[in-house]
Amino acid sequence: MSDFARSEWPDVLLPCHSHVMGAHWDGRGTHFSVFAEHAERVELCIFSANGRHQVARLPMPDCVHGVWSGYLPNCRPGTQYGYRVYGPYDPKHGHRFNSYKLLLDPYARQIAGSLRWHDALFGYRVGSGRADLSFDRRDSANYMPKAVVTNDTFDWGDDRPPRIPWEELVIYEMHVKGFTKLREDILPHDRGTFGAMGHPAVIDYLKRLGVNAVELLPIHLFARDRRLVERQLTNYWGYNTLGYFSPDPAYLSDDTLGQMKWAIKQLHNAGIEVILDVVYNHTCEGNELGPTLSWRGFGNASYYRLLPDNPRYHINDTGCGNTLDMTHPRVIQMIMDSLRYWVQEFHVDGFRFDLSATLGREDYGFDPGNGLFDAMLQDPTLMETKLIAEPWDIGPGGHQMGNHPARFAEWNDYFRDDVRRFWRGDEQMRGALAARLQGSAEVFDHDHRKPWASVNFITAHDGFTLNDLVSYERKYNEANEEGNQDGTDNNISRNWGAEGPTSDEAVINTRETLKRNFIATLLCSHGTPMLLAGDEMGQTQQGNNNAYCQDNELTWLDWKLLDSEPGRSLMAFTAELIALRKHNPLLQPRYFQHARVEVVPGIPDIFWFDQNGLELSSDEWSAGSGRHLALQRARTIGDQVELLIFLINGDDESHHYFLPVPWVDYQVQVNTGADKQSLDNEEGVKLPPRCCVLLTGKIKSATLARLIEEHALSNEEVSAMKAAEDSEEDGDTPPPHPEKESV
Repeated sequence: MSDFARSEWPDVLLPCHSHVMGAHWDGRGTHFSVFAEHAERVELCIFSANGRHQVARLPMPDCVHGVWSGYLPNCRPGTQYGYRVYGPYDPKHGHRFNSYKLLLDPYARQIAGSLRWHDALFGYRVGSGRADLSFDRRDSANYMPKAVVTNDTFDWGDDRPPRIPWEELVIYEMHVKGFTKLREDILPHDRGTFGAMGHPAVIDYLKRLGVNAVELLPIHLFARDRRLVERQLTNYWGYNTLGYFSPDPAYLSDDTLGQMKWAIKQLHNAGIEVILDVVYNHTCEGNELGPTLSWRGFGNASYYRLLPDNPRYHINDTGCGNTLDMTHPRVIQMIMDSLRYWVQEFHVDGFRFDLSATLGREDYGFDPGNGLFDAMLQDPTLMETKLIAEPWDIGPGGHQMGNHPARFAEWNDYFRDDVRRFWRGDEQMRGALAARLQGSAEVFDHDHRKPWASVNFITAHDGFTLNDLVSYERKYNEANEEGNQDGTDNNISRNWGAEGPTSDEAVINTRETLKRNFIATLLCSHGTPMLLAGDEMGQTQQGNNNAYCQDNELTWLDWKLLDSEPGRSLMAFTAELIALRKHNPLLQPRYFQHARVEVVPGIPDIFWFDQNGLELSSDEWSAGSGRHLALQRARTIGDQVELLIFLINGDDESHHYFLPVPWVDYQVQVNTGADKQSLDNEEGVKLPPRCCVLLTGKIKSATLARLIEEHALSNEEVSAMKAAEDSEEDGDTPPPHPEKESV
């Protein structure tokens, strides 16, 4: 970090009336601006190059509309700084100013040092018996990280965002550190940082897998919770933001912002988009008993939602102690400035908004037309970025899936839960599974939304990995030191005969088949698929379904899994399915299918059929266990009709399927229960227990129309066939196909 001599700059800040928040170097000096509307005085504190000594304490000379600003000549990039804010310490009225606490600039673009927990970081006297109503006079500067004046320069060259169409997107959720920490082909110094994310070995793996977007768990500066640090744990996931404009230093092996930009440039060159998981719903300062690190010291009553009848206390719709106030224009400005900064300066391609229901909260509840959402939707900088909502929080009316503005895609927990239930063996899941396969149209098909609005996932960072989903029936979170009370008990999982690791070959084979079933269901469903990093190779967290505090080999990807046959096989299977999805438009539709469109007369765009190739009746949708399902999708391209058939058997018994007439020369693309097989039209397709099969075929439109006319079934023939089916004995012998002789 650079420094400058005390004699080079004046004893006072010069007025500048800056409307740009943060610290900005203009080549000769630095403009400083910060928002603190209820403050009585604000001081800029300058520190030595090592951050240990405060060398100047300069009052901000001007305040306009709550924004304090000043200009420091000769202040160069590398200068470390913080703020002290004077005002009432009056918790009963929501004010918690304390000038003894050094505050981090909410707009800090780079950080020096780290947060070191000490009671001096709290605005009140910890353990005083008066809780937060007391006042603490200890200076916190020695325990605080410092903001750094930056000079954002980077040669982007001809970097261009990939701009991948939504319907072609395959998202890969990953943790920057966890993904690369155990990569032995990367220099140790770079592992776990953006220095590894841009490495050719990492890029090559992502390309071989076939994903075209990485969704990074939070990389914003975040605090490691005191209670975790004292137990020698940490906040590994990073959902505890301390700064919305700075990457966490732990992810920069060379301490420069350019390293993250370089990694994004390498990913873009490979055709891979970068989506940031961002946490604008709450901060790391917690509730009224939390520390005073930044926003609380600048304006507790401005930044946070407080109880209207008792503003001493915070509203906690997030479950994290506090909730940012989305009705305040300066909070909206901070979030919008942050989003634009990451797009303009780091060329990120999109954002996934943690607990996004909070972002839409007004005083009266969730409103998709609230100020923040409106600001996002009209902003030209964000116009081409991808916006993804985690559409819930724990506040009143907190589950808002399908209710976000139409430009957003949304995480679909219905998909996660229903697909898990089906493959676990739950009954009466046929209708629910069908809805999930078709993009959850009952939730998202409104306001001209498209199927990509549903972000489908089986697993995510929060919960079991795919391997653990088929290996454990309860959680094992003892390593978190919370008495195994943390994490959900509703995992919708099944161990298939043994809890955890086993040497039983039958159990192992069943688990491997189920993994393939989950991946096939995900990638063959309409919507935007999201994979959890490591699921494609069998990553395990040993039954821990809430590994947020485990920064160790429990969560770091074990790349040696690819040295095993199961790991290599599952990775190859996943890559093959992703490639198939990319090249088959029937797996990435541009509209919701409701069987209202006929690609040729007699062939709708979507067709659900029974084991005899006939349309499912309303009674059949709800009858029996509902453990198997079959669908046909169709589209025209030029003078041809492309067809896709997806056969699903979640039953413990085999099921035999005849395909809808007329026959097409189908090819088996996927068979999760066995090797690919050739088809015999006269014998149909036999599905082993718990498996799925994907078929594709093409036929000229004119030929298909002629065959449909020749093989059309009358109502009497359908009734006769149904009667014969009802009287057929159960067993492996297939029933006679109703069109066998005419074929």
